[in-house]
Amino acid sequence: MHDLSKLRNNINKVDEEIIKLLSERRKLSKEVIKAKDESDKPIRDQNRETELLKKIIKYGKEKGIDAHFLTKVFYEIIEDSVRIQMSEVQDLTGQQLNGRDVITVAIQGIEGAYSFLAANKFFAHSGKDLEFVKKKRFEEVVTAVEKGEADYAFLPIENTTSGGINEVYDLMLNTSLSIVGEETFRVKHCLAALENISINKIKKIYAHYQAAAQCSNFIESLPNVRIEYFADTAMSVEKIKEEGNPEFAAIASEEAANLFGVHILKTDIANQSENYTRFLAAARKAIDVDPRIPCKTSLVMATAHVPGSLVDALNVFRKFNVNITKLESRPILGNPWEEMFYLDFEGNIKDETIQHLIDDLGVYTRFFKILGSYASQEVLKTKLEAFAVTEEAPSSEVKKEVKVEKKIKSKKSASYKLASRDYKSEDTIIKVRDVEIGGANFVVMAGPCSIESESQILSCAAEAREHGAQILRGGCFKPRTSPYSFQGLGYEGLEMMERAGKRYDLPIITEVLAPDQVIEVAKHSDLIQIGARNMQNFSLLKEVGKIHRPVLLKRGMMSSLDELLNAAEYILSYGNRQVILCERGIRTFETATRNTLDLSAVPVLKELTHLPIIVDPSHALGERDKVIPMAKASKIVGAHGIIVEFHPEPEKALSDGPQALYYHQFEEMMRDLKKL
Repeated sequence: MHDLSKLRNNINKVDEEIIKLLSERRKLSKEVIKAKDESDKPIRDQNRETELLKKIIKYGKEKGIDAHFLTKVFYEIIEDSVRIQMSEVQDLTGQQLNGRDVITVAIQGIEGAYSFLAANKFFAHSGKDLEFVKKKRFEEVVTAVEKGEADYAFLPIENTTSGGINEVYDLMLNTSLSIVGEETFRVKHCLAALENISINKIKKIYAHYQAAAQCSNFIESLPNVRIEYFADTAMSVEKIKEEGNPEFAAIASEEAANLFGVHILKTDIANQSENYTRFLAAARKAIDVDPRIPCKTSLVMATAHVPGSLVDALNVFRKFNVNITKLESRPILGNPWEEMFYLDFEGNIKDETIQHLIDDLGVYTRFFKILGSYASQEVLKTKLEAFAVTEEAPSSEVKKEVKVEKKIKSKKSASYKLASRDYKSEDTIIKVRDVEIGGANFVVMAGPCSIESESQILSCAAEAREHGAQILRGGCFKPRTSPYSFQGLGYEGLEMMERAGKRYDLPIITEVLAPDQVIEVAKHSDLIQIGARNMQNFSLLKEVGKIHRPVLLKRGMMSSLDELLNAAEYILSYGNRQVILCERGIRTFETATRNTLDLSAVPVLKELTHLPIIVDPSHALGERDKVIPMAKASKIVGAHGIIVEFHPEPEKALSDGPQALYYHQFEEMMRDLKKL
């Protein structure tokens, strides 16, 4: 008879030997990447991998082991080796931690949560200790990293069963963090309870709403069970421990069940056995990815709301032969039935081809933001049948690259490249709800200089709507030369203006003065105005470049057109491609009017830039009687619109009363403009 105990001991010794050999192989992999660095060789040599697999299969047959089993094992070993070498080359933590030995990771949930498990897997090759900052909500995870409480945010972004996690997508749009890595984790849901009882006796199940969606078929098969949603899968297990009721269960990972010492009643309860969640690692600083590492870039973009606009944008990827791995849409808040699109594509943002792709993409988008460029988590398996070497002539794809190269070389360099006609020959048309600014359109933005009361702005909105103005203007935060002048009602005024705009179905535009106002104002205003005094407030320009609201940029009082276009370039370069230029008069030796209205700037700018151009005759002249002729002249010279001020009682206006039109003057101006 066989001695079972002795056999098991022998198996244990073999297993220990396998572990030692795997450890030795890992050490050799690290030495290999050092040798590759010295000889400037790529990380992966798939020809070498092919030969390795052929030898292993042949040797395995001699030992009576089938090819499928061996390739399955060695795919894992090869993937581990590639990850080790990538980790050695791409010192992710070194770029973020400045030599510290402990990584702090913010997650939603507690120990045993899938975010916890996936983060451990992601940082496994870092050689650092992990310290977790546990939060209840995804928003708190992001905030923890933004405030320096943690080094990384680790967030689930999508699942193969339940799809995208919308809250995380929306957070990535608004955060200043950059994606620096990804991890795909196999999710194995189980049903856990305090005691090993029959599943039919379970009366309540605690589950995260995503986990419940992924296990919906199993849940529906249970009679008389009530689902109570919980913040996290591991917290669900913690909850049944606290409740102490044997008839309560939780959906969580097996690791969480073991961690809390509860019984697993059933494993693999997800609708799909192949159930994976993709996680993103985000940090305060973007990273540079070694060009030898397969890289992914994520961005969010918005296209014009017209037929074919998305196709035009996506065709840019086809032109540059770049593969899109994900495309997800999300609604634009405040713009019903309009969508933003999240894309993942293969490529490194530092690569010249990708940079030119981004340049071309900007032509077909009204907003985009690079969320991060990072090492791709997926390691493609080497397949033996995929490496037949051919000596064919250059393919059509090579010809494509030659064409692209020609175009790249022909591009002219300019300090305001993105704003120039060389970059985009056709006019940019900016859509604000149903109002189009640019092209052949002439738009009138009108309203009071500043919001003074609810009744005042409602009266102005009614006047604007009645006589054909398309956009309601009004100042909530007022930059004044004198510190004793009326500074505006602030956010209270913004709320009044928003209500007026909604009542009369008018988009609204208001000015922001400081970077910390931008996000909050953008939640309520359809357009954001940058005043003349802030044209070169570069911190403010960068901030409005990160939002998806159109920006009206006024020319500075003593700024050249070149300086105006470079100021616009700041906004464009940060992702917001919806910039409207505004001529509002410049300081000259002439003192007959408040400023000198430079109408010659309109045709000059139309030659230099594709951006829409409007004129502000109110601030240029400072005298209401001269506003109407200059408004008409603005249309004649080719401006795309005007922004003017009117007031129910200009004599009582708290700011810039002398330049505000009376209602009857505004009506006269609108009649005259329609005749031109």
